[in-house]
Amino acid sequence: MSISFEEARRRILDAVRPLPPETIPLLDAVGRAIAEPLIATRDMPRFDNSAMDGYAVRAEDCRPGTVLKVTGYIPAGGRAEPPLEPGCAVRIMTGAPLPPGADAVVPFEETDEGSVRVLLRGQARTRDHIRFRGEDIAVGQLVMDAGTALRPPEISLLASFGQARVSVHGRPRVAILSTGDELVELGQPLSDETIVNSNSWSLAAAVKEIGAEPVMLGIARDNLASLREKLSAGLACDALITSAGVSAGDRDLVREVLAELGVEQLFWKIDIKPGRPTAFGMKGAVPVFSLPGNPVSSMITFEEFARPALLKMMGHRQVLKPLIKATLKQPVRKRPGRTHFLRVTVYAENGELVVASSGDQNTGILLTMLRANAIAILPAEPGHLDAGDEVRIHLLDQVTDLDKDQR
Repeated sequence: MSISFEEARRRILDAVRPLPPETIPLLDAVGRAIAEPLIATRDMPRFDNSAMDGYAVRAEDCRPGTVLKVTGYIPAGGRAEPPLEPGCAVRIMTGAPLPPGADAVVPFEETDEGSVRVLLRGQARTRDHIRFRGEDIAVGQLVMDAGTALRPPEISLLASFGQARVSVHGRPRVAILSTGDELVELGQPLSDETIVNSNSWSLAAAVKEIGAEPVMLGIARDNLASLREKLSAGLACDALITSAGVSAGDRDLVREVLAELGVEQLFWKIDIKPGRPTAFGMKGAVPVFSLPGNPVSSMITFEEFARPALLKMMGHRQVLKPLIKATLKQPVRKRPGRTHFLRVTVYAENGELVVASSGDQNTGILLTMLRANAIAILPAEPGHLDAGDEVRIHLLDQVTDLDKDQR
């Protein structure tokens, strides 16, 4: 019996667990999920410092036309002593510690830049152009939750706290297996009856894109011996993804062999289009995704089911792409009772996001995947949507130019 899209995703995400953490060099952690929360061990900034090149002053001494005696110079990395005296100023560089007694900084461009005496052209106010100790992050503050993806800003913070190495969740080794007597490997001669095994390459690319490690097992033929050999090898990895062989045909033997190898099937068939004959099971802690063989269906079911699960295994807190509201450009007819994944082009029109079909939605039309920059998730009901109806989409490419007129 088939289950809903939401139920299938829930069962998958409930079943998988993050991999154990490992400690690696900081730069190698880009894109990985931090395994432990980061608690600030010191204030940031660590001391009051100047936000501008200029003069450290006492605000009460400063009026337009005031002339102050310049009594010192503090470069970045210099010492802040001695205290600032009334009627005096200290030349100070950006990032330099503020001298005791100073409560404002006057930028060079608001003075005559004198070296012995300085003429102020404007009014200084208390706290002007100062970065105060702890105003960014206070000691003891939770800076990063466990599961946060490490981007350049997070790497910068970790470096600021002196962490040359960081604990992150492991990268799953994901076995990828295509099945079918009609398949040949890339580079081998083609006949009229054979097809290049492109699914392994698209799935490996998708696995690699999220930071996991693809392990390409090649092709299993449509017989029990070949499937046993290849599937057994795949179950030695952290996750296994197969394509084809999970429908109801005479040669669709994948589910039978997986059961023989001890994989507990959690579901088979989902009320979705494309990708209905998708199966999922577990062998211990190893998730097994059995995806359809059609290239479009294989890519879409990976996107909606395998991708979030692998991200959870990698320790990420955010595993689902955000859903965005958009408006249909054209009417859509669909079969009621199934969630539909519509390949669409999304663009901005009159300040609103609009989606249009990226082409023929037949699952044999691969070009629509190339032209699509988003997937519209159409709910199981109703069966017809009109132009102007609101739908939910998620982007396929996070650098999509939404302002480009792609009508």
